[in-house]
Amino acid sequence: MPASKSHSEHKTATRASIVLAFACVYFFWGSTYTAIRIGAAEMPALLLAGTRFLLAGVILLAWCRWLGLRLVWPAKTMLMLGVIGLLLLGGGNVGLVYAEQTVPSGLSSLVFAVTPLYVALIEMALPGGEPLPVRGWLGLMLGFAGLAALLWPSLRNGLGGDPALLWALAALFAGALSWTVGSILSRHARLKANSFVAASWQMLFAGAFNFLLGTALGQWRHFHLNTAAIGSMAYLITGGSLLGYTGFIYLLEHVPVAKVVSYTYVNPVVAVLLGIFLLHERPVSAEFAGMSSIVVAVFLLTTAQVKAKGKPQLIEELEQMPAE
Repeated sequence: MPASKSHSEHKTATRASIVLAFACVYFFWGSTYTAIRIGAAEMPALLLAGTRFLLAGVILLAWCRWLGLRLVWPAKTMLMLGVIGLLLLGGGNVGLVYAEQTVPSGLSSLVFAVTPLYVALIEMALPGGEPLPVRGWLGLMLGFAGLAALLWPSLRNGLGGDPALLWALAALFAGALSWTVGSILSRHARLKANSFVAASWQMLFAGAFNFLLGTALGQWRHFHLNTAAIGSMAYLITGGSLLGYTGFIYLLEHVPVAKVVSYTYVNPVVAVLLGIFLLHERPVSAEFAGMSSIVVAVFLLTTAQVKAKGKPQLIEELEQMPAE
């Protein structure tokens, strides 16, 4: 696993390769919200997520096989990988795709950006949970204040006669909660499987479940395989699930974790800007204020957790995160 790499292996990284890896994590993970927005207009949420993760999982698993990594693990480990995959890429990603049929991509990315806040609250409530330092509490309060400012225009429109918008926001929050629970479970499970292998199985399990459920619900009649759908799917598989995640794992091997976690407050900015320039989304002033507050809040919270937990434990937590 990446955490077991020797010091000499860490020296093989070049400045160019590190910059390229950061570019992949910052841009590709941030731009997946834009690609999802395009794909969600042509494909139902379950079939979009199912097809994407099935194909990405097969490709990544084949690559792991080519590297000679162990693919099959005991039944208990495989079951846990399946559960984590369903929480993260089933509930989490499907909720996001469903919401982006109605909610702009920039707003969706900002709602999902507050998952570190949810993680901090749940972790504190768990047995043996560590209290947050003052910096972390400041981040929590600022984050939820920013979320309220961010969502107020949409809530006002939804309550004013747009129930589809309310359902989309509910799906966003449910998806963010599912992602949060899956992330915490992934950390505490302490699985021994290689990070790439674990991500492969998580994508395959979640992809198969979403694909079969979408088929059972008769969603294929709403599946439009046109240029936009193909482009969205191809980008999500390569940019989101393969290049972005590979860059993330590479950075964990060669860069201090405090720098790697910067993606959690860079991705929303990328998503908002791409939504403005490519999809012609027009956030209102309250949404810009909420975006600024959330980005600063996540920065405060993640840096507070880095200082509180220490580097080794945070590396172990981050290595369990699956592909976006």
